Amino acid sequence: MPARSPSRRALLLLLPAAVPTVAVLGAALTVAVLQSTGLMPVVGEPDPTTAGYRALAGDRALLDGLRVSLGIAAASTLLALAVGLGTALLARTTRLGGRLLRAAAAATVPVPHLVGAAAIGLLLADSGLAARALAVEPGDFPPLVGGPWWVAVVAEYAWKESAFVALVVLAALAAGERELDEAAATLGAGPWQRLRRVALPLAAPSAVAAGGVTFAYVLGSYDVAWLLGRSYPEPLPVLAFRLWTDVDLARREQALAVAVVTTALALASLLATAALLARTARATGRTAT
Repeated sequence: MPARSPSRRALLLLLPAAVPTVAVLGAALTVAVLQSTGLMPVVGEPDPTTAGYRALAGDRALLDGLRVSLGIAAASTLLALAVGLGTALLARTTRLGGRLLRAAAAATVPVPHLVGAAAIGLLLADSGLAARALAVEPGDFPPLVGGPWWVAVVAEYAWKESAFVALVVLAALAAGERELDEAAATLGAGPWQRLRRVALPLAAPSAVAAGGVTFAYVLGSYDVAWLLGRSYPEPLPVLAFRLWTDVDLARREQALAVAVVTTALALASLLATAALLARTARATGRTAT
């Protein structure tokens, strides 16, 4: 009997987790599309329509929400990648420090985002712990929570997701990085050469994958932006929730239309991540050779 290829074995290992995920996501997305187009209305008879999408197309709230959502997701992802990648590379330098950093990252990941948002709010509010520690009057402290630049929202996502990035990159570096690093040192490579030629090529694919997952997650996340953000403009998930809970049931079609648009953007970002991941893997393969 011929042996299975590594890629086929990996695919078979992913099936138990992938099949339920695809089934649930596919069912939810199908229902959202049907309801947003009037084919499965909340009340009344089915009536195919694109009124929900047309109403949103001329609504400035959708364009503002799209701009804010993409800005928050991009800023949070970049900060999480910078902190997480730096943490992972620092953890490989010393055993004790590496264990402490791994423990800190592992302890951060299970914390719910809603709990993290509450903690960030207590820290960065105009009368929070940071303002009190710096002895700043509430009126003089910058508006980090609910302010114009969404600082508290980005800080919470970057803090939480940087731990996720660090753990993913550390797992990638654990697979043979030490042996390659020692071999490079034996051949006379200095610390910076080993970092550029060994550690970064090994970490790059996992960092790209973690960054894509982080971007898609932040783009569709609701609770942190609702708790720490401004009342307007609303990120897309907050806009969808507000429309869904409106007393006018006709607004639910618009809410589902926003949800479909958000899901499409998240899936597009994941497809772009997959393409970038393949390109990064080829580039790092050429660098390694």
